[in-house]
Amino acid sequence: MRSLIVYSSKGGNTEKLAETVRDALPGKTHLALVQDDPDPSGFALICVGFWLQKGAPDAAAAAYLEKLQGHKLFLFASHGAAVHSTHAEQAMQAARDLAKGNEVVGVFSCQGEVDPEFLAEVSTRPTPPPWAADAVTAVGHPDAADLQSLSEQLAAAVAKISV
Repeated sequence: MRSLIVYSSKGGNTEKLAETVRDALPGKTHLALVQDDPDPSGFALICVGFWLQKGAPDAAAAAYLEKLQGHKLFLFASHGAAVHSTHAEQAMQAARDLAKGNEVVGVFSCQGEVDPEFLAEVSTRPTPPPWAADAVTAVGHPDAADLQSLSEQLAAAVAKISV
């Protein structure tokens, strides 16, 4: 099976997830940054990773997701919000919505450590973003347990694909 892993990473969290995806996938893999706009043709699975920005995938990943059509996708993300928070769940649904016209075979998200200076800045805003209160628990993430969970969810998604 040939797989393409495309990702956007601001602080290195999603890059760590992308490398885990690459290492966990069977067969040939190609790892690329979303800004390189890799051609998705000829891949059995496309894994798209992103960080969350304003409750959705970051702009570069969103643009890439919107142009994909007719592919099997595995979506993965890192964020400051608690994993099963409303904010994280809605953001992952936004990713699914951007990927319409494709078959989403799996989704994974986990907390990712937020830059302390950025967190301090957003926390002082009159209305802090919904994830800011959760971000203090994101220190050290993604951790080994997150990466193991990602590998397991990816394996379950790959098992669904008949190539």
